[in-house]
Amino acid sequence: MKRKIPCFCDNAFSVDVPDEIDLDRRPEYIAEIMDGTFMNFTCPSCGKKHKPEFPVTVNWPGRTLRMEALPELERGEFYRRKKKAKKSEPKNGETPPLETVIGYPELADRIAVVRDGLEPAAVEALKYYLLLKAEENLDDDEKEPGVWYQGKTGGSGNSPDAGFLEFHIHGLREEEVAVTRIPMAIYEKTLDDYRKHPKSEMFAILRSGTYLSVQNALRPDILK
Repeated sequence: MKRKIPCFCDNAFSVDVPDEIDLDRRPEYIAEIMDGTFMNFTCPSCGKKHKPEFPVTVNWPGRTLRMEALPELERGEFYRRKKKAKKSEPKNGETPPLETVIGYPELADRIAVVRDGLEPAAVEALKYYLLLKAEENLDDDEKEPGVWYQGKTGGSGNSPDAGFLEFHIHGLREEEVAVTRIPMAIYEKTLDDYRKHPKSEMFAILRSGTYLSVQNALRPDILK
């Protein structure tokens, strides 16, 4: 699809952007999403780099994943639409349900989680615990820290002794990123809790319709 991007140099240029991508057929998109170069464009007039966010459907058949990635600017609109589509597991031969992420950073985060064979609900729950802990150490109530999954470290597989999950916490201090590692055993315990009680309050607050994210637990009352 053709999209027009306005530039500060008063030039507007057109670009071709995909409405839908397949990560099995085009695995190079995975690296672009992860390193932040996905859908980056350069103004042909002045050379300025632009990083717009356009809605895109992401298919990853090999990981049974279908997602709609919405621009961050549509976050409020998404909540106001009050999507209530319930997640359901696909049966044999069925197309997997369409999940939602908002913003390309969250898209990269979810791709990393799925890449590493983790359950997104358990990872989002761990983020929630980390944010609660981070808020206890804030010296400014107006700061809004964010937590992002980075990957597995120190081992392989999903066994409790297989190392750690690494998260980066942004926003605690200016121009600093806090790195924290959660033992795999804690992830496994959280995963077990989710499998036994998927509708418990802890996990229910992480989901709004098709959107599973710690941001649901943090959104202002006006968007609830």
